[in-house]
Amino acid sequence: MTATTLTPRSETVSRERTVERLVAGTATSDGAGVKLTRVLTQPLQRRLDPFLMLDAFGTDNPDDYIGGFPDHPHRGFETVTYVIAGRMRHRDSAGHEGLLQNGGVQWMTAGRGVVHSELPEQEDGRMEGFQLWLNLGAKDKMNAPWYRDIQSDTIPEFRTPAGVTARVIAGASHGVLGAVQRDTTQPLFLDLHFDAGASFAQTLPSTQNAFVYVYRGELRIGETRVPEQRMAILKNDAGSDGVVLQADAPARALLIAGRPLHEPIVQYGPFVMNTQEEIFQAVQDFQAGRFAQT
Repeated sequence: MTATTLTPRSETVSRERTVERLVAGTATSDGAGVKLTRVLTQPLQRRLDPFLMLDAFGTDNPDDYIGGFPDHPHRGFETVTYVIAGRMRHRDSAGHEGLLQNGGVQWMTAGRGVVHSELPEQEDGRMEGFQLWLNLGAKDKMNAPWYRDIQSDTIPEFRTPAGVTARVIAGASHGVLGAVQRDTTQPLFLDLHFDAGASFAQTLPSTQNAFVYVYRGELRIGETRVPEQRMAILKNDAGSDGVVLQADAPARALLIAGRPLHEPIVQYGPFVMNTQEEIFQAVQDFQAGRFAQT
C-alpha cells in the first residue's frame, strides 16, 4: 500500500450484528475462460440488494486469466473492479481507457449501455482481485455511462490502534471518506488487513444489507468463525448499530454494505433492469448498435 495513511476517529458498536449464514461461492468461468469464484450469485440478489454479484479471482496460472474479458455489453448497473495483483487494460465504447493495476479500482457506471473489455497486460505472474456489481435505481438506469480509474495511491486508508489497516474504496469509515460516494445506494466498500489479534468495529445502519468476504486467513464475527474464501451474510438485527470483526492471526477481508433499493430486479446476462420489457429493449438496443459508441 502506498497511499497516505490518514488519522481515523474511533467508532463504537454497542449492539453487534451476527452472522445469518456462510456462503462458499461457486467455481465458474467468464469472459474468454477466466476462472473465478462467484460468491454473490443471482439467488442472493434480493437478500443483498443493492448488490447483484461478487466475483473473486486469483491464480498464478496464466491459462486461467490470459483470455481476459473481451468486448461485452452492460446496462442498468455499476461494476466495481478491484485488482490486488496483476494488470488489466480497460477500454469501452464511450471512449474511456485505463490501466488497472495492483491495488487500483475501476468504477464504471454502465447506465443506458456500454460495451467494454478488460484484458490482462501480462503473460505470467499472479492475477487476483474482485468484481462487484452494484445496482442502479430505476431513475438512474438510463443515465449516461461514466467511468473512473482510481489508482492505489489515491485510495484513502487508515490504521487503527487495534492493528487493522483499512482501505476505504466507497462510503466512509472512522471519519475517513472513501474514494467514491453514491447517494442512492450508499455503498460501503472496505478492504481490511488485520494483524494477529486485531479487531475492527464498523458502525452500520440496521436497515442496510451487509456481508464480509474473507480472502486471507480467518475472522470471527460474534460466535461465528468465517474461514478463508467464505462470505458471511450479516443479519439485519433490529436495533443493531454495526459489526465487530476479530482476527486471531493475520487476515484480510472485504466489508461491503449498502442501502437496498427495494425495486424489482430483472436480469438477463449483462443487463439488469426492472421489467421484462426493459430487458427486451436492452437486447434490441444492443443488437442495433445503440449503446455508447466511440
